[in-house]
Amino acid sequence: MFFGFHPFAIFASLTVLASGYLMIIKPFMEWNFKTQDERQRDEKKMIHEAYRKMQISEFPFDKKTVVFVLGGPGSGKGTNSEKLVSDFGFVHLSAGDLLRAEQKREVSQYGELIAHYIREGLIVPHEITIGLLRNAMMDHPGCDRFLIDGFPRNLEQAKAFEDTVCKAKKVLYFECPEAVLLGRLLNRGKTSGRTDDNIESIKKRFATYFNDSKPVIDAYAKDGKVITVSCEGSMDDVYKNAHTQVTQLFKDLGQEPKATA
Repeated sequence: MFFGFHPFAIFASLTVLASGYLMIIKPFMEWNFKTQDERQRDEKKMIHEAYRKMQISEFPFDKKTVVFVLGGPGSGKGTNSEKLVSDFGFVHLSAGDLLRAEQKREVSQYGELIAHYIREGLIVPHEITIGLLRNAMMDHPGCDRFLIDGFPRNLEQAKAFEDTVCKAKKVLYFECPEAVLLGRLLNRGKTSGRTDDNIESIKKRFATYFNDSKPVIDAYAKDGKVITVSCEGSMDDVYKNAHTQVTQLFKDLGQEPKATA
């Protein structure tokens, strides 16, 4: 016994702490342990993807029209976003796609970490996600309109993005019953090849959505910044509704709905 604790309990606690340490700290420690030559080689590979602090500070984020696209997993955010891109001149940035691409990138510091969070249906630390979104926006300096799909996934992400990048003009919320979402995801999982399109991951994603992401929608709704699009009805009906409401958004902003070249 040690201060009233059983030795096995102490060992179990240390084991849990060690596992957490390896999952979160390991990627950063591995980078520090690399030789100087290895670091320089990796930096050369990353140089075209990373922006320097001065470039970031000078980029006119505040002049961009950013619309967050939110809804439950499988609500049609990506499908409808691609159509809005064509009709309104948006650049579509999917937080999930950016994270999956970063996970697979050979020199990524965060690949293992991202894989763990996605597999468990958890929210990736916002510093990583926001960095990827910020860089992706800077990859399109000539575009003034961005649809950011699947982000923010909690209130902390929302605040961090608006504090460090820019404020969103609106949230486009695709409202869909949970039973419909489940059916869509299970059907998509037959062909998507995504590690999170299985029943166990889907349950975790639903829990994360209702516990963390839905409060983001509710918070923006209190500020009158949510455009709700019902996912009931046909795909054409859903998009027609979204198109009508986004057209009105640009009119309210004093902008032409159709982007000018």
